[in-house]
Amino acid sequence: MREDVGEVTASLHRPVTDSSRSKPVPYDSFEWQQQPPPSNGVPRSAWNRQHKRLSRWHRPYTLALVVLDLISVVLASHLAATVIEKSRSGFIGRSLGFLHGEQLFIFFAYVVLPLGWLVLLWANGTYDRRYLGLGSEEFKRVVRTSVTVVACVSLLAFATKAPLSRGTVAAVSLMALLFLLCGRVIARQVLHFARRKTGHGAHRMILVGTLPEALEVYTAVTRSPAAGLIPVAIHITDGYAAARGIETPVPVYAARDVLSLVREVGADTIAVCGSASAEPGELRRLAWQLEGTGVDLVVAPQLTDIAGPRVHIRPIEGLPLLHVEEPTLSGPGWLAKNLLDRVAAGLGLLVISPILVAIAIGIKLSDPGPVFFRQPRVGHEGRTFRVWKFRTMYVDAEERKRTLEELNESDGMLFKMKNDPRIFSFGAKLRATSLDELPQLINVLKGEMSLVGPRPLPADDGDYLGDVRRRLLVRPGITGLWQVSGRSDLSWDEAVRLDLYYVDNWSLTYDLGILWRTIWVVLKRKGAY
Repeated sequence: MREDVGEVTASLHRPVTDSSRSKPVPYDSFEWQQQPPPSNGVPRSAWNRQHKRLSRWHRPYTLALVVLDLISVVLASHLAATVIEKSRSGFIGRSLGFLHGEQLFIFFAYVVLPLGWLVLLWANGTYDRRYLGLGSEEFKRVVRTSVTVVACVSLLAFATKAPLSRGTVAAVSLMALLFLLCGRVIARQVLHFARRKTGHGAHRMILVGTLPEALEVYTAVTRSPAAGLIPVAIHITDGYAAARGIETPVPVYAARDVLSLVREVGADTIAVCGSASAEPGELRRLAWQLEGTGVDLVVAPQLTDIAGPRVHIRPIEGLPLLHVEEPTLSGPGWLAKNLLDRVAAGLGLLVISPILVAIAIGIKLSDPGPVFFRQPRVGHEGRTFRVWKFRTMYVDAEERKRTLEELNESDGMLFKMKNDPRIFSFGAKLRATSLDELPQLINVLKGEMSLVGPRPLPADDGDYLGDVRRRLLVRPGITGLWQVSGRSDLSWDEAVRLDLYYVDNWSLTYDLGILWRTIWVVLKRKGAY
C-alpha cells in the first residue's frame, strides 16, 4: 500500500504554508530558486554559483569579524606606538619611495601590518563558516595566525637588517592577540544571543533517517540553542507506518522528494542520521543531487558522544574510515592540568581567605555547629576521600533525611529537593551562589579533586558498576560539564552521560572552556539548590 505523501504524524505539527498561493511562506533568510537543480553534479566555479547558499547568516557575521579584527590590530599598533618610546627606532633614517622615517612607520603600522594580519587570518581559515560560532577551533586558528605574524615580521626584519624594537613587536603581538580574541568572544556571544532569542543566524534542518535516530539527533542539537541548528522536519526512511500514532516535536514526512521538502518547509540543511548514513550509494547520490542548490549536507553517524579531536577521517581507496583515538588521560596535557590545579587552588585559597572567614562567621551566627561539612566521596580509581564544603544544613540533617526520602526529586544516587527544609536561610544563599563549594580547593590542593571533572558522588550509596564506574578514571571536579549544562535540573542518566562524555573527550582547552562557562552559570544561579 502506497503511503500518503506529505502526511504528518499529528495534526498539531503541520508545515507552515500560504494556502492562498499554494507556496511556502518565505523565510526571512532565504530566497528560493524556482529553477530545477542540476541532476548530474556539473562542476562549477565557487565564484560563479548558479544558486547561492541558502544559509547566509555567516556573511554579515564574517564582515563584522573582519571589521573587529582590523580595529583590534590598528588599536594594538596605536597603543604600542604611543606608550613605547623606541617603537619607531627601526624606521629612522630609512625610506621607501616617497615615504621617509615617520611616514614609513605610519604606513607599516597602520596599513601593512593590519592588512597583512587580515590576509593571514583568512589564509588560516578563521573566517571559514565551519569554525564560526561554536567550538575552540576558531580561537586556535587566531592564535596560530598571531604566531605566524610574529615569525613573518622577525624574518622580514632579519632580511632587511632593520633594527626593530623587540619590545614593540612583542607588545603589538600580545595586545593584538588579546583584542582579536576578545572581539571574537563578544561577536560569538552576540550570535548566540540572537540564535536563542530570535532564531536568526541559525540553520533550519531536515533530519533524514529512521524515527528513533532522527529524534536522537533532534534531542542532541536542540540541547544547545547556541549551536544554531533548528530541526524543522523529519523525513523517515523506514516508512510512514513506523511513525503512526507517535507524537513528534516537528512534522514527519515519508516517501517525499527531499529537495521539494526543503523548499516546502524553508530549510537550508539536510542532516542524514544514523543508519541512513551507512548507505554509501544513496548518500553519494544525495550529495550529487544537492550540488548547486545551496543546500548544506551534514552527516550524523551512529558513533555518538565522541568529540572531534578524537575522530580522524582516513580515506583508503575512496572509502572514508573514521578512526577513533583512545581518550588521552596521560602525557604533557595531563601534567599541565595537574600543575594548573595545584597552582590555581593554592593562589585561590590565599586570595579568597577573607571571604572564607566571612562565610564561616555567617554560618556560626545562623546555626550552631561545625563550619564545614565533611562527607566521604568516591574519587579517582575508586579511592575514597572526605570532601570539604561549607555546611548549609542543620546539624541533624542526616537524621531528618530518612523522613524525606519519598520527597526526593532526583532520579539517581543523589538526594535533591528544591525546597529542602533541612537548609537554613544563610545556607540557601551559599548554595544559590555556589560559595559552599569553595573549600573544595583544599581537596584540589591535596590532589584528591580537580578544578574540572565529574562531580564527586557519595561513597555510601552503593557500588559504581558498569558505565558509571568509568567516570572514576579521572579525579572529580569542583565544576564540570554537568554543572554548566543544568546541574540539579538534569536527570541522573543525563548527568552520567555528560560525565562520561567529559572523561572520553577531555582536553586542557575543554577544561578552560568549562571554567569560563562556570562563571556565567554561577551568576545566573542555574540549577543551584
